[in-house]
Amino acid sequence: MGGGIYLIQDDDRLVELMEQPYDSEDQIQELLETYPNLLAGDEVDRVTSRRWLLIARDITIPAEEDDGSRWSVDHLFLDQDSIPTIVVVKRSRNAEGRQKMIGQMLDYAANLALYWPIESIIAQFEANCREQGRDPEQVFEEFLGSDLNEDGFWQKVRTNLQAGKLRLVFVADDIANPLRRVVEFLNKQTDLVEVLALEIKQYVSQEGLKTLVPRLIGQTAEAQQKKLSAMGERRRWDEVSFFEEFQVRRGGDEAEMAEEIHNWAKRQEPEVIIQWGTGDLYGGFTALLQSKGRKPLKLFTVDISGRLEISSNKYGSQPPFDQQEKWLELRNKLSAIGLSLPLEPTEYREPTLQLSSLQDQSVLQEVLKTFDWVISIIKA
Repeated sequence: MGGGIYLIQDDDRLVELMEQPYDSEDQIQELLETYPNLLAGDEVDRVTSRRWLLIARDITIPAEEDDGSRWSVDHLFLDQDSIPTIVVVKRSRNAEGRQKMIGQMLDYAANLALYWPIESIIAQFEANCREQGRDPEQVFEEFLGSDLNEDGFWQKVRTNLQAGKLRLVFVADDIANPLRRVVEFLNKQTDLVEVLALEIKQYVSQEGLKTLVPRLIGQTAEAQQKKLSAMGERRRWDEVSFFEEFQVRRGGDEAEMAEEIHNWAKRQEPEVIIQWGTGDLYGGFTALLQSKGRKPLKLFTVDISGRLEISSNKYGSQPPFDQQEKWLELRNKLSAIGLSLPLEPTEYREPTLQLSSLQDQSVLQEVLKTFDWVISIIKA
């Protein structure tokens, strides 16, 4: 049992709250389900505090397709950058309980992408919302707010799973030194996987007041710097590295489409220049149209997850598309190839087109002809 903490009431009365153990692991799990902020998002990332979207609690899925075995996860969360966050809760301080918890966590992490496709994650999220009597779309909108782009968010989840970009969080009421050393060791050895331990202590007063104090453990400065350096190396995309990685992730057919789009952009030089992105796992290339006396227009971006994306407000601020008549003409042209612009030029939206939806060469050529038309209108 540790010491206490103190509250000063409005009447200047000092109230002592003493540390009190939890009744069960289930109690900690319920608290995390009800109050995801206990995961200490401001400590996980001190620059941009993490926000948490609960997918589900106590999820059981097949461990192997042919042997009937199953394994479960205490909680699965996603943060605002679509990073899957696996949470395991344990109260036991003994060596056997600690080793079991570590083994379970590594088992979950190794099998998550294999046995839990993105479609299952979405279905689990929607089912969990319905069980709580909440509308999944409303929950999702509250989570992402002004950054709402549901399709793009789930696509990034898929990309993170495929790349093994995960966060593993061990939660307990007391993190013993042996577990802390394991967490620090794993953090040093992994570049894409972030491993953390979270201690959540409970303090209660004689009057029944209760407070919960989360504390993040295991996030050493050395490990953080190593991960930042590793991600920095992965961010430097170029033509060779991008298409090699693209073919591995998306297959030969989609890679050919991406190369054809890239070659189209190269043929437009010098009016169009190609910029290679510096995103972590979502980098790609952007085609920028240069016009004399105007800011460059981002025609589109093709990213590593197989998406072609545009920004509506970039087009809407570009003459002549800042005029309603030309905006509507542009809107009709892009809608015909599957890119839906908003009614107003100033409204922000990022329509996306999956390269996998371009079923044959004729469809792809229509897309490229549309951007030919965009360039001709701006140049005119």
